Amino acid sequence: MNSLYVITISSEKGGVGKTTLATNLAIYLKALNEDMPVTVFSLDNHFTVDKMFRIGKSSPDTDISDLFRGLPAQELLQTGEFGVQYIPSSYHLNELRGDLQMPDRLARALARSELRGLLIIDTRPDVDAFTRNALFAADRVVVPVKDAASLTNCKHLYDFFDAQKLPKRTLRILPSLVDSRINYKGPFKTPYQLMKAYAINRGYKCMEGFISKSPKVESLNTNPEGKIYPIITHGRGTEVHAQFANIARQLYLELIKTDQTRIDHIRQQLQSAHVQRCEAFEARHQMLPAQCPACAGEIFEGDRVRPGEYIYYENLRGDRLGFVDEDCFSKMVFTHFYRDQPEAETPLRRLFRDSARRCYFALSGDSHSDPPRLLFHHFGEDGQEIDQRAIDFREIVPRLLKKNETGIYNLLQSALLDDQGQFGAEMLLLHHCLLYTS
Repeated sequence: MNSLYVITISSEKGGVGKTTLATNLAIYLKALNEDMPVTVFSLDNHFTVDKMFRIGKSSPDTDISDLFRGLPAQELLQTGEFGVQYIPSSYHLNELRGDLQMPDRLARALARSELRGLLIIDTRPDVDAFTRNALFAADRVVVPVKDAASLTNCKHLYDFFDAQKLPKRTLRILPSLVDSRINYKGPFKTPYQLMKAYAINRGYKCMEGFISKSPKVESLNTNPEGKIYPIITHGRGTEVHAQFANIARQLYLELIKTDQTRIDHIRQQLQSAHVQRCEAFEARHQMLPAQCPACAGEIFEGDRVRPGEYIYYENLRGDRLGFVDEDCFSKMVFTHFYRDQPEAETPLRRLFRDSARRCYFALSGDSHSDPPRLLFHHFGEDGQEIDQRAIDFREIVPRLLKKNETGIYNLLQSALLDDQGQFGAEMLLLHHCLLYTS
């Protein structure tokens, strides 16, 4: 299987059997197709996945937090029991919470990886940033519910899919930990029938079947050895074993019928975006003038660049751009806006050149003033304006000065002024950069 199919187990309520479902489904699905790679990991920090699948007692050097830090998924895999591979759990996921502003971080990481086959993700009992990432990446979301409260909380999962414009058919409710000994009078005889009716009444789709509450299965997580035993080997003969086999078959049939997985779709989007960026880069590269507009010095000779420090400039429309030699720019600023000697390496100029490597600049025209003014804006790293200077625009116009050229006017003419030599509503943005030959 060259694609990656993702099943996310999610419920906002704790104690509904999410982790039992995730770990055991991994084993049952692997048993249905031994050639299919099956991977499981948890975004919770209870380490049940590790206890069930770890071979030996050695501690791995990487864990699931490294996937969010940029390491490829295939480099984090551990060979586990029952033929299931897993990514170790982490105590440090909360440190990365602030980096997960967007819900597609995990999906993009998986799309860039070489992980194939089936991935099952166990989530926290909360629709937090990590759970949202797991939901966004999923082909199928299984939502275990055990009572009316956990069913009510499903609304938040559906709201997330609405907000992200994702198909809600991805979600499936699975009644879990159902006590089969309870019977009701009326049209719904069992808790399973009642919960399924509640779900359908809310417009939710359900999986066929349910998972029973079983003391035998619950005991598999508590024993003197501190191990966690799977239902497929230690729960045979129970209702739960047959129920897990039924749920696994449903999921496997969905998997093999899927033409394009969610991760395939994201991978195509990333590839398309990469092509567009390359095309846009090439188009912008073709727009770059070969010379510095201020001094006419050569910057590019074909595809080769003259290494050095430059100031990159671009107007707001993005249709005029290029590079100014950093020395030319510094001279222009000190000659016209600071009225300092451009050739002298004064403390002020040294301070300016040092800060220019971290700051941003802008040139704009005030054509409504009399006389028209040219404004120079100096911004800090945080985007706050540090300084603003203004000069009479007539001071730099060659024909008014009876000169052939001035460096700053040549820059403005190439990037900011219209065909009549007037200011429009444009602004020229500038930032320091280094160019070098690779």
